[in-house]
Amino acid sequence: MQAFLKGATIQTSRPQKDKVTAGPSAEKKAKAVPWVEKYRPKCVDEVAFQDEVVAVLKKSLKGADLPNLLFYGPPGTGKTSTILAAARELYGPELYRQRVLELNASDERGIQVIREKVKNFAQLTVAGTHPNGKPCPPFKIIILDEADSMTAPAQAALRRTMEKESRSTRFCLICNYISRIIEPLTSRCSKFRFKPLASQIQEERLLEICDKEKLKYTKAVVPSKMIDNLLQICFRGTFEKLEVTVRNMVNEGYAATQILSQLHDCILEKDITDEQKSAIFEKMAVVGKCLADGADEYLQMLSLCSVIMQQAGQS
Repeated sequence: MQAFLKGATIQTSRPQKDKVTAGPSAEKKAKAVPWVEKYRPKCVDEVAFQDEVVAVLKKSLKGADLPNLLFYGPPGTGKTSTILAAARELYGPELYRQRVLELNASDERGIQVIREKVKNFAQLTVAGTHPNGKPCPPFKIIILDEADSMTAPAQAALRRTMEKESRSTRFCLICNYISRIIEPLTSRCSKFRFKPLASQIQEERLLEICDKEKLKYTKAVVPSKMIDNLLQICFRGTFEKLEVTVRNMVNEGYAATQILSQLHDCILEKDITDEQKSAIFEKMAVVGKCLADGADEYLQMLSLCSVIMQQAGQS
């Protein structure tokens, strides 16, 4: 019996060793950085289309000092990326994690978070030098993303914390709607409005990423041949062929919203009556709303193409 038990322990110990040795290599292979993070601006100069904000921040960085900041503007304009890049330039990779606290205020928006996480971090004092002896700003940065989602009591508590810890901490509030931030907070911050990115700037950035990743791309998101083939089936084909074509387009990963946009342009140039175009465009508006609400792309595109086929049959 003892020999049997010993044999069992030996057998169970071997797989565990294999698991331990295989663990780190498996983790290394699994680590894949999303392109959003990989190509996020590493310094303030890399921020695109926000020249006024970048100019002011560069002057502040040269003096190794920052005021309390309030960034506002539409989503996707670089508000979070800008303050993260500025923090990296100020502290470097060694002190960045110790000196910067980033919170998403839409998830952690209550007064308890302000009293615990923010207040405790703000009360910590920091030295004015790097570990290697070089000078470093003697303050920390607290970034509150989507601050317009914070409750009114939480914003009032944040105001008191900003006043008390002004020597050792700088705050950066990021929001889409500045009107939802209480006036005592906005008056204590330097306000910067981020402009919507121009289409040309977005296209240049995407092409740059494609070149670095060595990707093949086309100017049109959905190839024009596929759109023409879809319309040809709608006007002259059968519903069975239409069902298969729509299914293939969705399965290949083409966004239904982009297909909708390109179909709109093609229908506009089609030689059909204004009444037929009106019926199709009305259906497009309904489908666009459903897609924005999270409806199934295949069903919505099939519904739209069925209306196009129905109108084509009347001509």
